[in-house]
Amino acid sequence: MGKFASRGDYQNTNFELRELKMARCDVAIIGAGPYGLSATAHLHTVKGLDIHTFGEPMSFWQRNMPVGMLLRSGWTASQIADPNESLTLDAFRAANGNHFSSPVPLDCFVGYGLWYQCQAVPEIDKRKITRVESGSGGFRLLFEEGEAVFARRLVVAAGIGSFTWRPPEFARLPCSFASHTSEHGGFGRFAGKQVLVIGSGQSALESAALLHEGGAEVEIVARARQIRWLGGLVSKTIHNGLGSTLSRLLYAPTDVGPAGISQVVARPDLVRRLPRSIQDWLRKRSIRPLGARWLIPRLQNVPIKLGRTVVSAAPVGERIKVKLDDGGERTIDHVLLGTGYRVDVSKYDFLAPGLAESISRFQGYPRLKQGFETSVPRLHILGAPAVWSFGPLMQFVVGTHYSSRSLLRCVAGKAAGDRVRVGEPLVAELG
Repeated sequence: MGKFASRGDYQNTNFELRELKMARCDVAIIGAGPYGLSATAHLHTVKGLDIHTFGEPMSFWQRNMPVGMLLRSGWTASQIADPNESLTLDAFRAANGNHFSSPVPLDCFVGYGLWYQCQAVPEIDKRKITRVESGSGGFRLLFEEGEAVFARRLVVAAGIGSFTWRPPEFARLPCSFASHTSEHGGFGRFAGKQVLVIGSGQSALESAALLHEGGAEVEIVARARQIRWLGGLVSKTIHNGLGSTLSRLLYAPTDVGPAGISQVVARPDLVRRLPRSIQDWLRKRSIRPLGARWLIPRLQNVPIKLGRTVVSAAPVGERIKVKLDDGGERTIDHVLLGTGYRVDVSKYDFLAPGLAESISRFQGYPRLKQGFETSVPRLHILGAPAVWSFGPLMQFVVGTHYSSRSLLRCVAGKAAGDRVRVGEPLVAELG
């Protein structure tokens, strides 16, 4: 891409001169997790398109998920989309001699993602982007080192790390007293400690199981009145008792959503055309807190208190005292928050405030058009922030199959149009 500009280049008051001195590319992709890698692999099929991808491959999965975790999604739904459909979990397993199966262990999935990256996206810029500003005809990306690059189009696939949600009762407490499940790559330091886990979804339940197995004294508290488990009686009856044909009719391979609904949410183009009230209902039914059934035996000796919420939490010496809405109290060593994520793209700290505010949003979710394009021309956002526009599939790895193809169609078509308009040969062909 050529030599990057120095800090003095973009501090120059002449904006156009600064742009000319920067390295340039057609498309910049921020994020090297499943969505960023898949998007890059697909866009590489557009001939003549200069793409630059930024980020540390699979870093969130490596650093922010606990050792020993298993993926909730099934085998097919855990595969990252690639344009030739050849970079599958089966291909990775064969290439590396691994013998894992479903549920997929976290370390195997990380290995798969890194293998995918080496095969499909060998060149990645791992430097951290600290700021993105909109410029004349594109975006200016600034790095920690003071260099910059100008991109005509920007794809944000930065994951969910910026969206962790802490209930108000814990918002002001130091992480030494209360931390989010995403802040731990393992729970070894809690061996012999008393830990209260808040939540009833997969993250809370699996974290509680891992803590218990690691020697911690664990209790789960959740406002839900019951724990919902995947693969219940209805699912088992359909899958095992009514035959594979009916099962395939009611459940899509995407593995998202209950019977019937699964087939609807597997079609984002259909979902986005439905009335908003139906879209919201589909989302709530498909991504509500659930636990994998294989966790049940691992939690048999873990106390679970349901239908309760925390009303206050305060340090008591080196411990933390928690009060519940029924008047019950706990004084424990730590509170682990399995409270999930709340999307708000303005919390992406690399987006300049002016750029973030110019993105049309609903309750933090960007309003996206075809190709996952925001209200800011040539700015696309992939992954969980796309749930409001394209449905619950976008919250899972399996959503890469739709999002990457949709992005490819949009970018390839516009790249071709741009070249035709300026009288250049049409070289944006799909590989």
